[in-house]
Amino acid sequence: MELRRRAAAHVLVDDVGTPALGDGTAHHLFRVLRVADGAIVTVTDGAGRWRPCRAAGAAVVPDGDVVHEPALEVPLTIAVTLPKADRPEWIVQKLTELGVDRIVLLHAERSVVRWDAERAAKHVAKLRRVAVVALEQSRRVWLPDVTGPVTAASMLAGAVAAEPGGRALSAADRTVAIGPEGGWSPAELAVAGDTVSLGPTVLRVETAALSAAVRATMLADGAKLGKNRT
Repeated sequence: MELRRRAAAHVLVDDVGTPALGDGTAHHLFRVLRVADGAIVTVTDGAGRWRPCRAAGAAVVPDGDVVHEPALEVPLTIAVTLPKADRPEWIVQKLTELGVDRIVLLHAERSVVRWDAERAAKHVAKLRRVAVVALEQSRRVWLPDVTGPVTAASMLAGAVAAEPGGRALSAADRTVAIGPEGGWSPAELAVAGDTVSLGPTVLRVETAALSAAVRATMLADGAKLGKNRT
C-alpha cells in the first residue's frame, strides 16, 4: 500500500500484465494531473492485481512485478435504499473509499425514490463510473460490485437491518441493510436476519450507510488482529 500511496497516480486498466491506458485515462494523467515522464504510476485491474509502472510519453511501462492481494474471506456488503437527488453518487464514492466490497441498491416498501428499468440501467452505469474514480483516488485494488435496485425483501433474509433498538453490530455481520427515511415496514423487519443499532440518533440514509461501513470495517480489522495474536 505504501508504494501505491506514494505513486503520482493509481489507475484502473484492463490488464496489469500489459497495461494500456484508455484515451480518457491518458488525458487525465498527462493533461489534468500533469504526471511527468519517469514518475511512478500504479495500475490495477480492480480484481486484486496491481503493479508499479513508469510514465513514458502518453503511456505507462511496467516497472515491477504484478502483485495480487487476495479478497476478503467474507466480503462486506452494504445494501442501501435509494435516497433522493444525487446522494447515491456520494454514497457509492464514500463506500468505495472505505473498502466496501459490494454495494446493493434497494427498493423498500416505504421508499420515496424508485427507478424503473431504463432509469436504473442509466444510473447504475454512472454509479459504477463513480466507483472507478473512487477506487483510483483511494488506491484500492478491488473494485466494488455496484448492483440493483432490488427489492429489500430479497436482501434482508441474509442481512442485518439497521433499526433503532437493535443489538450492537458484530464482526460476523457482513451484510448490513439501510432502510429508507420512513423506516422499514413490519413485513421487511420480519424477514431480516436480525436488527442492529447504529447509535442513539436518527441518521440520514447516507450517514447510516457510512456509519455501518466504518463500524463493520473496524470490527473486522479488530477480529483479524485478535486472530493473528492467538
